[in-house]
Amino acid sequence: MDILSPTELKARSVARGWPDLERRVIRGQAQGQVLWQPRILAWRADKLYYGEPLPAPYDRLSYADMFRYLDCSTRLYEFNECFPMVEDPRVRVQVETQGTRTLRVIKTPVGEQTEILDQRPTCPMAIQEKFPVTTPEELRVAIWRAEHAHFRFDQARYDELLAQLGDLGLPTMYMPRVNIQDLYINTMGTQAAIYALQDWGDAAFRPYFRALDDLHDQLIDVLNSRPEFEIINFGDNLHASTLSPRWFEEYVLPAYNRRCERLHQAGKFVHAHWDGDVRPLLRYARQTGLDGIEAITPQPQGDVTLEEVKEALGDTLFWLDGIPAVYFDTAYPEEVLIECTQKLLQLFAPRIILGISDEMSAQGEIERVRIVGRLVDEYNAVQRRRAGASVV
Repeated sequence: MDILSPTELKARSVARGWPDLERRVIRGQAQGQVLWQPRILAWRADKLYYGEPLPAPYDRLSYADMFRYLDCSTRLYEFNECFPMVEDPRVRVQVETQGTRTLRVIKTPVGEQTEILDQRPTCPMAIQEKFPVTTPEELRVAIWRAEHAHFRFDQARYDELLAQLGDLGLPTMYMPRVNIQDLYINTMGTQAAIYALQDWGDAAFRPYFRALDDLHDQLIDVLNSRPEFEIINFGDNLHASTLSPRWFEEYVLPAYNRRCERLHQAGKFVHAHWDGDVRPLLRYARQTGLDGIEAITPQPQGDVTLEEVKEALGDTLFWLDGIPAVYFDTAYPEEVLIECTQKLLQLFAPRIILGISDEMSAQGEIERVRIVGRLVDEYNAVQRRRAGASVV
């Protein structure tokens, strides 16, 4: 395929009308059509990090132009940059770097937190050797910081991102992780959080969870005042091996219900990112208040079948993604990818935004993205013909 210039690629993307199609899909107004939004960030980022050359012509395309070249939409989580969290001005951060390790000391009027990050050669992201909360005293500092922070909207960054990416889909953002998921991933680390919940007791964490709820409510106020943001994600990365059904019911489900009720008042389409093993938690899907769930990964990569996901989501919730990432690797023939795509369309359309569950690996074959795109185009053409025939 001959590569177009960046201007020509963008013009073709604009003509495709991805934002309008995405809006009609989530509102149930697309006449049965679906949207293809593959995840290729890890494929690109890992190759670049390890110094592996990208295949032509991707070696001379920007990340956004990769989607334009592949002729598909993408989820625009870059717009999260429009909602920075602002700490209380009394918070001071002292940073000291020694070799690959970075020590951060966070000083507040009520005490200090420390965290240690290590930049290792096997990962582009720094590894947290010490999380910000390891003691009840540091937890009290975390509570104070949450109580005294706020979110704001950055109009200049929004305008910049819209000009750069607006042809590829609707502006989208993901909210901070809820209570227990925040402990696991941001604040304490999974093992330490599980032990602390047992050893310190639930009462020690309730003030922190309330402070997070209040802070996130303030973010929802900002989001609900921005009609240009129609799609909100809860970036929680749920994994049933670390989150029991009991704890899901106790902590996550009430937070989801509360958030969804408020966001739905402003007409937002709301979904959550569940990218681990999810079979024990899927039975709660229709109790959450969500409009859909993103990144559920089916067998052979995850722990659920397509039929189990269909039973859980029913005919009301959307599935965002669905194709196991391993099907983009050459270990699987293209016929397996095609069969899976066709089955997903058969079972879930029109309540599916097709994507890769969760990210295509660096071993993936990028041109397979185009195979799925052609299948979706063919499927949508049939839906348009049927809609036209029904009108006549």
